[in-house]
Amino acid sequence: MKKVLLIIYFLSTVAFSQTLIPKLPQITASSFLLIDTETNKIIAQQNPEASTGLASITKIMTSYIVADYLKKGFLNIKDSTTVSEKCWRMEGSRMFIQEGKKVLIEDLMRGMIIQSGNDAACALAEHIAGTQEDFASLMNDYAQRMELKNTNFTNPTGLPNVNHYSTAEDIAKLSIFLINDFPDEYSIYREKEFTYNDIRQLNRNSLLWQDDSIDGIKTGHTRASGYCLVASSKRSDMRLISIVLNSASEKSRLQDTRRLLDYGFKYYQTKKIIAKYQPISIVDIWGGMEDKLELGPKKDIFITLTKPTFDRLTIEASKNLGVKAPVRKDSVIDRLDIKVDGETIQSVDLVAVNNVQRKGIIIATLESLMFYVYSFFMQDEIN
Repeated sequence: MKKVLLIIYFLSTVAFSQTLIPKLPQITASSFLLIDTETNKIIAQQNPEASTGLASITKIMTSYIVADYLKKGFLNIKDSTTVSEKCWRMEGSRMFIQEGKKVLIEDLMRGMIIQSGNDAACALAEHIAGTQEDFASLMNDYAQRMELKNTNFTNPTGLPNVNHYSTAEDIAKLSIFLINDFPDEYSIYREKEFTYNDIRQLNRNSLLWQDDSIDGIKTGHTRASGYCLVASSKRSDMRLISIVLNSASEKSRLQDTRRLLDYGFKYYQTKKIIAKYQPISIVDIWGGMEDKLELGPKKDIFITLTKPTFDRLTIEASKNLGVKAPVRKDSVIDRLDIKVDGETIQSVDLVAVNNVQRKGIIIATLESLMFYVYSFFMQDEIN
């Protein structure tokens, strides 16, 4: 009887040590996703793989390609291009460029990102690929490279087309690529207004005026895709991206986005728990110029958890019997398990943090033989 009571008490103690958090507030969008950009931890989601039209969210990919072409030297930000009649006549939101006039790439980027100009996106696409159709083919090549498996583009603007679609999951991947790969170009997304041809237009993302932590990304709206919003917010060292698709109104997409971001920052935290090459364990070196080898991760290790859960976090390296010299830096030697309440939530490779040269061939050979004998008996003992 005492054993039963003890078990019940233990289970109760474990249960109450796990702090509960409120459920996600009501989100009206049919598809949404909230993700941490450093760890790719999904905090909240609903129908993240549901296919939908993209509207002007498309321009995230268009701007990514322009940024990549700038980086590779195919374009210069001070280059100019001549506006075609087709781009001048583009429907939807515009920056109001004029047919036959030369416009700087720099201005077109701002006109596309801040003013959401379809004419600007058209001009950039034609300048790079010749036609919008050929640029769309290039967009799909990029999507394939990024492993956006449920995405297809038919134009650089987001104008409706039955074959132009994506998902919240893929849009999150694309947005993280843009933020990480091209921070300078991404910074344009936080600019609140742009004036071209004496026409001043405000950024379509009104959240920029409501929350200083929000620095992008893009709104979108068509009758087919509803009201969409991709928002990125950074508070302290934590950046979250919220994707809201198919909201019923402009007001509801803003409300849904605020609810998602506020929920994520309030109840979750992202921490760097181990620094790159930080020594985590030490193993013996056999036949080496040094007797010991320090092991650590090859990159900084971040974890996203509910805030109280970090108190229950432990790390555990596997028991390595040693390695033979020579050893090169970054060679994978061991594994580290990151656990919560004894359950592994992530495994990380541990690598050699420095090179170790081998001793002379005779001594190295003798120590290698000793290593094999030692390993044989130690494995029996472990088993």
